[in-house]
Parts: sequence; C-alpha cells; structure tokens
Amino acid sequence: MTDAIRWVRYEEEAPAEDPGRPAAPEDQELLDAYSRAVTAVVDRVGPAVVAIRTGRARGGREAAGSGVIVTPDGFVLTNHHVVDAADALEVSLTDGRTLSGQVAGRDPPTDLAVIRVGEAGLPAAELGDSDSLRVGQLAIAIGNPLGFQSTVSAGVISALGRSLRSQSGQLIDNVIQTDVALNPGNSGGPLVDTRGRVIGINTAM
Repeated sequence: MTDAIRWVRYEEEAPAEDPGRPAAPEDQELLDAYSRAVTAVVDRVGPAVVAIRTGRARGGREAAGSGVIVTPDGFVLTNHHVVDAADALEVSLTDGRTLSGQVAGRDPPTDLAVIRVGEAGLPAAELGDSDSLRVGQLAIAIGNPLGFQSTVSAGVISALGRSLRSQSGQLIDNVIQTDVALNPGNSGGPLVDTRGRVIGINTAM
C-alpha cells in the first residue's frame, strides 16, 4: 500500500506579492521573451489560418469553423465535424480573399478532413512532429472564426495519449490535451509549437 503513495511536502506559504509592484527585471525579461515567442508564431502561422463557412442541405443551416493551409497549392486541414454534410464551402483568408472549396478527404474516426481550394501560391504552415511532444511544453492555438484576423490563446501541453469521444460518438485515441483556451469557431484551427509548426488540430473545448 505504501509503495503506491507519493508523499508531498508542503512548505509554508510565502507572502503574497503586491499586484501593483512592477515585475523584477529578470521576470520582465522572461515575460518579454514569452511575448516575442508568441507574436513571432502568430506572424508566421496566422496568414495560413482560414475561416471556413459551410452551407448544409441537411437541416438548411450553416456552420463555421477554422482551418489551416498546409500546402501552397490549396490543401486545408480542418475538423471533419466542421465540413460534415456540407454542400457548399467558403474559405476566407486573412488577406480578405474568399475562395470556394471542396472536401478532398475525410476521416471521421479522427475528426479530420482536408479541403481543396482552387488557388496556388497560398501561405502554408509547416507540419511538426506530434510524437516528440512533452508534457509541459508551450502550445499556441490559432483560429480564424470570422475570416479577418486570427484569434490566439496560449498554454501548455497538459497530457498526451488521451482518448476523446467525437461528436459522432466515435472514440478518438492518442489525443493531445492542453489547457489552452479555445474561442468559439476555433474548431479545425491549428495547435502549434513555439517554432510555428502544426502539432495538432483543435477539436474540442
């Protein structure tokens, strides 16, 4: 029984910091470095993050989400549930262009889909290696729910290899869990590392 217990020693709580007091110089340098890392990633990946609007014959309703361009010739990675049952797709870029798209591939068990738009020379994000991720690593979620500019939130990888039940009821294995807050419409947008490489696709809030 005792072999399964990990004892934790709690130190006396330190006095609370004065919230009105400026950060120490070394802390300010760390904060500035963190800010520069996040803004550099947004500058690099943001133009490749798109807004997706769908018209659906089933139910006559529209849906919206995000996606990320992964090749300059117009392949866009997103969630399957964003494009499921869509009979028309519009992909809006941050430069103001709106392009029509078609579903080029889908994999409902992993909630992933690929859209193809008929345009070349598009800004594309680099794909990373999700197998090399470590718990505690910084991660940044980028979305584009409105088609004008990116929404950004940052946090850390909180767990790896988790399972998640998709909207269709299927179980998705090997999911990356983060504490990154997702804004409405960010489904299908990329989760990226500090080098701007796509390490996952945001699929649940």
